[in-house]
Amino acid sequence: MRAFLLKALFIGLLLAPLAAIHLKAQGNPEVAKIQNPVASTPESIAAGKRTFQRFCANCHGSNAEGGPGNVLILPAPDLTYKEWKHGSTDGEIFNTIKNGVPPEFNMAAWGEQGVKDQDIWNLVNYIRSVAKK
Repeated sequence: MRAFLLKALFIGLLLAPLAAIHLKAQGNPEVAKIQNPVASTPESIAAGKRTFQRFCANCHGSNAEGGPGNVLILPAPDLTYKEWKHGSTDGEIFNTIKNGVPPEFNMAAWGEQGVKDQDIWNLVNYIRSVAKK
C-alpha cells in the first residue's frame, strides 16, 4: 500500500506542472470582455501587417502560419486559425501580445518591449484579417 501511495505521489508531482501549463494556456474571461477600440480598416490592417513583419514574423512566419521552432524553443503557433489556446477574442489576443505568455510558451511581452497599445490593436486587426474563415 505504501509503495502505491509513493507511486501516486510521484506521478502527481510529475503531472502538476503540466496541469499548471495547461491552465495558463486557457483564455482569460476578464480580458475576453475587452473590446477593440480600433476599427478594422484597410489602414489599420496594413499598419498591423507592418508591425507583424517587424516583431512577429521571425517566430510565427511571414504569413502567420507558424514557425519551425528548434531544439530549445517550441514552434510558434499558426495564427491563421480562428481560435487559439490563449483565447480568441480581440481582448485576449491583445492581452497575449501585450503581456506575453508564461515562459513555458516563449511568447514575449511586447508591451514591455515598447510596442504601443495602438500598434497592438492594429496587429489584432491584421491577425483577424489572415485568419481562415
